[in-house]
Amino acid sequence: MASSEDQSLPERPKGEETGAPSKNALKKAAKDKEKAEKAAKRQEQERLEKEKVDASDTSKHLYGKLAEGILDPTKQKAHAITALRGLDEGLENKEVTVRARVHNARVQSAKLAFLDLRQRTENIQAVIAEGGENGISRQMVKWCGGLNKESIVLVTGLVKKPKEPINSATIFNLELHVESCFVVAEGPLQLPMQVKDAMHPPPAGDEAETEDQVDSQGVPVVSLNVRLNNRVLSLRTPTDQAIFQINGAICELFREYLLKQQFQELQTPKIAGAATEGGSGVFEINYFNTPAFLTQSPQFYKQMAIAGDMERVFEIGPVFRAENSNTARHLTEFTGLDFEMEIHNTWEEIIDFAESLLIFIFNGLRERCKYWMEVIQREYPEAGNFKIPEGRAPRIRFADGIKMLNEAGIDASPDEDISTTNEKSLGRIILQKYQTDFYFLTHYPTAARPFYTHLDPSNPSLTHSYDAFMRGQEIVSGAQRIHDPAMLTQRMRGMEPPLDPDSEGFKHYVNAFRMGCAPHGGGGFGLNRITMLWLGLGNIRQATLFPRDPGRKAP
Repeated sequence: MASSEDQSLPERPKGEETGAPSKNALKKAAKDKEKAEKAAKRQEQERLEKEKVDASDTSKHLYGKLAEGILDPTKQKAHAITALRGLDEGLENKEVTVRARVHNARVQSAKLAFLDLRQRTENIQAVIAEGGENGISRQMVKWCGGLNKESIVLVTGLVKKPKEPINSATIFNLELHVESCFVVAEGPLQLPMQVKDAMHPPPAGDEAETEDQVDSQGVPVVSLNVRLNNRVLSLRTPTDQAIFQINGAICELFREYLLKQQFQELQTPKIAGAATEGGSGVFEINYFNTPAFLTQSPQFYKQMAIAGDMERVFEIGPVFRAENSNTARHLTEFTGLDFEMEIHNTWEEIIDFAESLLIFIFNGLRERCKYWMEVIQREYPEAGNFKIPEGRAPRIRFADGIKMLNEAGIDASPDEDISTTNEKSLGRIILQKYQTDFYFLTHYPTAARPFYTHLDPSNPSLTHSYDAFMRGQEIVSGAQRIHDPAMLTQRMRGMEPPLDPDSEGFKHYVNAFRMGCAPHGGGGFGLNRITMLWLGLGNIRQATLFPRDPGRKAP
């Protein structure tokens, strides 16, 4: 008789004692085998079908992805690359090769597809049609029409005139009939934003708070914040391409003019041992376990170079300002264009020089950058619509500028610096009175200028200083500098709080004047702000490659 322990054990399924599989297991194994056989058969059928299709593809050597983006001379014929800007009606019926991005791709039918090819500021329609002299296959038509946006392609084809102008292309009077198409670099299936949607000005408002919107036609308009977060994509738009051509042209014209005027270019340090220009608005860094600061400008070094008998100097370089200003015209890092020069007769030589320099830049932009201006004007009609006076630009004393504001019912004090809002209001008043967007304010109050600014001997409450303005916003700040060491130290000690001329941060600067220095002065230009105001952009970040502000330090 079985024990009570044996009776409590569960009954074993039949077959388990011999180790044979159960009926359920056998059925499952049979089904799995049947599925595997069907899958293998299907894969084999697909392979054979693909081989059949590939065998019938008469143009498989005319399209595909290039290994590492480079032509294989044993398989593909090398061609000279033609820029889209170089295409004109003189090339009709001639073969050209272009390398461009796929702005858009679509299949019209099994026999016809279209590519919208974009290269920097221009785009052209490309047609892929079955047949032709090269025997374009349907497979090639389908492949081209399915290319990912923003892929870089190498396309060879015949230049043709379309039956009707292609309004969606900048090159509207020509199209490209594709003979071959190879992918150099493949774009992703999904983009964080569409380049075409960033081809319109961003919505107005604070870039950190503005959301994407749609225009009156329902077309998406990408916010500035999204553009800056995806800067590589936004830089591909024609407008951005042209903006940074203007940026570069301003630097080129600035350098060209100064070199012609016998100025010497400098490269000054950007790390200083003390917060030299008043002690506020500077970035502190750890310099081998000792405090150091990013320079607010090359001011001290320019002046020390003048004391070193360099006579006329300039620099193009980064400027750092630790100011928590979240406005459309302020950055924490921007490109400064600075000059400093000896004075021979009167301090106004500095203003004369600054004005002639700016007029040279303005005229140079109009003469040399017509194409880029036309590109920008597609989206910003005010670009280049900048009024310059026939003769000398108006030079208005600061106190007179304040009086003009007061007469217009605007509250402003002659004893303190002018606010941004009042600057813009004054710009409108001056435009109406003098018909110019370009003018100077001079003789700022002593309280509104740095300690090294030379005082007006006839009225020590004023300074030998100036600012230049475009469209009512400051672009240049300059002055005669104090070159007398006794006057300089007295001015430093009279600041609030007082500055010690013998401290580590100032002693080398002050000693430069103790060794004798000629009267001198200069100015500092903000490159990004000049670009913004010349083009009529809404925000300085649009004129800055990778902007830095209190809320942005990447990308």
